[in-house]
Amino acid sequence: MNKKSIYSITYDKLVNFFKENSINEFVAKQIFDWVYKKNVRSFEEMTNISKKNIELLNNNFYFNNVKEINRQIDHEDETIKILYELEDGNKVESVIMKFNYGYSACISSQVGCNMGCKFCASGKLKKIRSLTIDEMVLQILNINKTLMEIKSKKITSFVIMGIGEPFDNFDNILDFIEIAKDRKAIEIGSRHITVSTSGIVPKIKKWADLNLQVNLAISLHAPNDEIRSSIMPINNAYPINELMDAIDYYLEKNNRRITIEYIMLDGINDSNENANELAKLLKNRLCYVNLIPFNDINNPHFSRSKNIKNFAKVLNNANITCTIRQERGKNISAACGQLRAKNI
Repeated sequence: MNKKSIYSITYDKLVNFFKENSINEFVAKQIFDWVYKKNVRSFEEMTNISKKNIELLNNNFYFNNVKEINRQIDHEDETIKILYELEDGNKVESVIMKFNYGYSACISSQVGCNMGCKFCASGKLKKIRSLTIDEMVLQILNINKTLMEIKSKKITSFVIMGIGEPFDNFDNILDFIEIAKDRKAIEIGSRHITVSTSGIVPKIKKWADLNLQVNLAISLHAPNDEIRSSIMPINNAYPINELMDAIDYYLEKNNRRITIEYIMLDGINDSNENANELAKLLKNRLCYVNLIPFNDINNPHFSRSKNIKNFAKVLNNANITCTIRQERGKNISAACGQLRAKNI
């Protein structure tokens, strides 16, 4: 019999498990309370669960964890970057960021990434495998444990923007988010969760049909196919016109504003002409643009744009809502994948 991590099962699936074993649904609620509210690490610690049910749980589930092996802190803005080792020895990283509204976390969804975006440190390390549901849940649980120890706080939001392409791990992401949202579990509201994709068109449409009320971010990074294909290989499979069709489908189904992520690369995608082209592309679409200052990844072909403020001005003048991302962790190289790449 293959046991499952207790952190990998949603509440509804645990209820169904107990129903199949002729056990009251209330036991599932008790289990979730022990696991996510009281943070126990064994079934034997669950003092209101019968010995028979504990035996059933031990026969079907187990407790696991991810191991912190490196931590870096930017004392200027209190960003914390943590490298975790998984049970099979692979490594992923998470980032904790402080904002005026509270703490947020950036969660990884894969070991490595196959999207191959030229400007991304994660893309240098090919995908080994997708993370399991429990490995993503455990990132958040360990982040909250860390924050409680040093700040007496928990995160109030998170983004799935770390190592990996979330929509290349679609089904596991869905169950992970369900556990994260569940008031009986991690209890983070849908609107405080953001999933970022490089633009896998069929999965964007599938996501749209689910109407989860979770925020969606699209890594666009270029206003036309020529530039985008040169820096993002996925554009060869799903060019911009197909991506825009998927965005329109999402907006029609969900009527929720999309974040357009746009990394500013000097001399590549950052001219005022590029800004005007981007404004035309996004006109009359419910979205806003998040301009991202480039983080060095030791690639001589890319450097940080000096035109970011002018670029933003062009967009705003064209009635495209635009923000410049607040930089976090600049003193600890907090770009996705940098700590893992350095470790390897």
